[in-house]
Amino acid sequence: MKIIAITGSYRKGGVIDQVVDEILAAAEANGATTSRVFLTEARIEFCTNCRNCTRQDGMKRGVCRIDDNMGKILDEIEEADGLVLASPVNFGSVTAVMKRFLERLVCYAYWPWGRKIPKVRNRRRDKRALLVTSSAAPAFLVRMQAGSTGMLKQAANLLGAKTTGIMSIGFAATMEKPVLTERTRARARALGRDLAKTA
Repeated sequence: MKIIAITGSYRKGGVIDQVVDEILAAAEANGATTSRVFLTEARIEFCTNCRNCTRQDGMKRGVCRIDDNMGKILDEIEEADGLVLASPVNFGSVTAVMKRFLERLVCYAYWPWGRKIPKVRNRRRDKRALLVTSSAAPAFLVRMQAGSTGMLKQAANLLGAKTTGIMSIGFAATMEKPVLTERTRARARALGRDLAKTA
């Protein structure tokens, strides 16, 4: 089985990075092959809302006119059995690099001119997804203000994945070089193990 993580954090070695490390390590220990995309290192251009990709008929995603890394990343996601979407919460939402990635998922909608609302091309949910967020606020506030988690869940749906686990880490900005608690590490490992077993 293949599991891919899409990480929208700006900090290598930060809270999100460490949690994803634990998830992927546990998944590998349970037989999965894993990979990770750091969105800060990928060349993903802004969506121009030309809607060329949404006007192409069929169940497969529409092809974008922009020549960057997004198509290759989506190919890797489509080949995977499991997915991790991870982003800190900045200014009440996912990071700008994650938002740029999410906006490009419009290619999974069919929306020709004249149609009032878009239609999801493929409603199958044969993958499994974990969603990970972190915030300087307490974790319960992150869960209550579920905008970021909701955006990641919507993205998972478009990518053909059913969300099977959500992890929100609070007080993530208390140290310049954060260290995860053993409880957080254990929770991340449990989620990674379960993802490998169910993907």
